[in-house]
Amino acid sequence: MSWTRRLLVVLAALVAALLAAPAAQAHEERPVTLPDGTGSVPVYRTGEPDLLVCKSDRADFERRVSGFPEGLRTRNLKLFDRCRKSGYRHLQQAVDAVDRPGMNIAVLPGLYEEEPSLPKPTGECARLKAPNSQLGYQILSYAQQARCPHNQNLVAILGKKDLQIEGTGAERTDVVVDAKYQKLNAIRADGSDGIYFRNFTAQRTTFNSLYVLAQDGFVIDSVLTRWNDEYGFLTFASDHGLYKNCESYGNGDSGIYPGSASNINDTYGYDVPRYSIEITGCRSHHNMVGYSGTAGDSVYVHDNEFDHNMGGASMDSAFPGHPGLPQNHARFERNLIHDNNADYYPNVADGTCAKPPVDRGYEEGVVCPQISMPPGSGIITAGGNWNLYENNWIYGQRRAAFVLTAVPAFIRGEGALSEQADTSHHNRYAGNHLGEDKAGNSRPNRTDVWWDGQGEGNCWQADAGPSSPRALPTCGAERGAVSGRTDRLVGEPVKLAQLLVCADYNVQARRLPAGCDWYGARGIERIEVQVALAVAVVLVLVGGVLWRRRLRGSRLAAVATVLGVIGLGLDVAGSTMGLAATYVPALALLLTGVWWTGIGLVLRRERPWLGWTTVVLGALTLLDAVDKAVFMIPWIPLSPAWVRGLLGVVWVVWAVIAAARHGEREAPEGAPVPDPGSVPDPDRAPASASAPAPVQEGDAS
Repeated sequence: MSWTRRLLVVLAALVAALLAAPAAQAHEERPVTLPDGTGSVPVYRTGEPDLLVCKSDRADFERRVSGFPEGLRTRNLKLFDRCRKSGYRHLQQAVDAVDRPGMNIAVLPGLYEEEPSLPKPTGECARLKAPNSQLGYQILSYAQQARCPHNQNLVAILGKKDLQIEGTGAERTDVVVDAKYQKLNAIRADGSDGIYFRNFTAQRTTFNSLYVLAQDGFVIDSVLTRWNDEYGFLTFASDHGLYKNCESYGNGDSGIYPGSASNINDTYGYDVPRYSIEITGCRSHHNMVGYSGTAGDSVYVHDNEFDHNMGGASMDSAFPGHPGLPQNHARFERNLIHDNNADYYPNVADGTCAKPPVDRGYEEGVVCPQISMPPGSGIITAGGNWNLYENNWIYGQRRAAFVLTAVPAFIRGEGALSEQADTSHHNRYAGNHLGEDKAGNSRPNRTDVWWDGQGEGNCWQADAGPSSPRALPTCGAERGAVSGRTDRLVGEPVKLAQLLVCADYNVQARRLPAGCDWYGARGIERIEVQVALAVAVVLVLVGGVLWRRRLRGSRLAAVATVLGVIGLGLDVAGSTMGLAATYVPALALLLTGVWWTGIGLVLRRERPWLGWTTVVLGALTLLDAVDKAVFMIPWIPLSPAWVRGLLGVVWVVWAVIAAARHGEREAPEGAPVPDPGSVPDPDRAPASASAPAPVQEGDAS
């Protein structure tokens, strides 16, 4: 690695260290290893169940099944009679009775609150020693879970192989497992390869409804989860998984979370032999985010609907402790991702989310967002590689259809300099239906693309609408073909500042960052506007003094200065009005670049070093305008914004000194004559034998 690249990687590391400061754990679990991949996706088994679960109130049961189709009603009544004689009253009792692989449990219509599992732990289980997560729960080992299965779980399924659990109702809401906000998880399946869940509802937990951990082979089929502090479905460190026809809503993180899916494709490009998790036919709505996955690797997501969340879907590399980082190889196809414009942060601001979960009003639509999330977004990729987003319908988002940002490795706890810029690369956004629904109706997104500019090989379809930056690398017909390819180690500085400010969110502390429009900041409150205004004020003041004391005799300098003031004003106005996806920022840069170039040409006669530095600064600013609006400059590790920003700081100091020395040009009457032996100003042009001619209008034109 060259010294320049090392320097830039160090810069990325420093940025990462800043960004890591406010980070919180999305999900903390005991150390696990990914499955060896020798399993398979389980197949649904028909036939009579081995074990039955039902309640004992016949009148209540008959009422529940009275509206079923006749065949299904008759079957349930027969199963109920059998269950009364030899079945169980609680699902956990039936799970405990499983004594061999391949057994089926049928759960009859009813409400299952699992009363024997609800009491708080006592005795040895109340004295377990284990590390605490940032959210306050203990991170228990598998042995501790087996010894005290109900410390955290309403129903614990530990080490049961090829088990099938199915509700026998006409709809998934006919069988309800309810944790009543007294357990971390409603149902936990841990180390139970081949499990199959079908046709029931799990709800109301302080973490997630259905949790599948460290398993090679699982199916979640026609299951509903709802009203949880964190997740509806959480599958973690698993392989050969299938979600189908599921639904989830009312969750503080995501409805569907395939975190740390088995990292089987890490060494491949776009073409892979298989995916570890498939998600199809599901709907996830009215959550913080419909789908999310830290280290959501090798997940095939197709023909689903993610709507009316704060964000439609997200995948990331932003949280440590997840096997398989950085995230890679998610594939999204034919999904409906629309109208994800909910804003649940007011529930945090007004104290609703500080109440006990049972009192928050989840059942009435309250959601308590657990992490920072830009409302109004379709698909967010926060540090991911080799992801495919093709042939999706993405419309009606008030912020952006696609958001792509880098996540340096420091954020996930990895300090090697060579890894700091290992995301986001080779993400392909092609052939999507942007701004229109399936019927062809116009439903525009406010912005189709918001990208921080970091990464190699990322590309977008040529017909993408408003975007930031306005110029994007374009996907070719073949995967891997990119027109205008770039490879940058660090994103745009203003965007990094925005992400840094917005990340400082904490639901437990009720801390909503000021300056971030994700949480309601508007106009001058926003960090982008504050940065633009601060820069404009400094440059107008310095440029004005410089013009008055050194440049006011030049017509070129006067015209350039006027254009510069207009450009700086446009920059502030554009940031205020949220016009980052239009040509306004580029126009502002163009006029500012003309200003610096113009005054530099005038300054170079009297102060050559300052003059030529100013010309270079102007050229960099013009290059930045081209980079943002015409095409992204290839072959450079940093955008021109970084270089012009650093040089701009130097220029401001230099220009202030130059303006302050104006009095050296001619001493006022009666002033003492300077000592001939004094040290001359090194930046001034050498004096000639004759007196220098004063600058006249048009001299530098």
